[in-house]
Amino acid sequence: MFKLSEIKELIKLVDQSSLHELEIENEGARLSIRKPNKSEPVYVTAPVAHQSFAPIPQASIASAAPAALEAGTAAPAAGQAKQEDPSLHKIVSPMVGTFYSAASPGAAPFVNVGSKVNDKQIVCIVEAMKLMNEIEAEVRGEIVEVLVENGQLVEYGQPLFLVRPE
Repeated sequence: MFKLSEIKELIKLVDQSSLHELEIENEGARLSIRKPNKSEPVYVTAPVAHQSFAPIPQASIASAAPAALEAGTAAPAAGQAKQEDPSLHKIVSPMVGTFYSAASPGAAPFVNVGSKVNDKQIVCIVEAMKLMNEIEAEVRGEIVEVLVENGQLVEYGQPLFLVRPE
């Protein structure tokens, strides 16, 4: 995986050189940097968050496919059943950004499963465009589940926590 500082440095080097294109592969991650021609439009895309998974042998996939088809649909995850519980309040992300469970790296999380919260209590931070946005609980109750991982990209309206209201 490439660090943002490394990517920025590579972009500077390509921009200042006579190179028109650079491709690098490192630990399974591939980076391609290309200077556009003056007549070529420039497309900017947001980075896609992805997780590394261990490769699954093809034989496992082939043997699992018929079983999945016979079952009809996969069983819902345990967290999904809780998300559908109408008695639980969902604290959702008000914006697209990066979820942080604590005020700084190494600090204790704002809340954990089992934490009692009040409606004005900060439960996490969502960083958007280098601004740290404190997210409040919105209700009094107990945190039942944390639905996202620290450092994970979140979408607008994505549930972050489940709270059992008092």
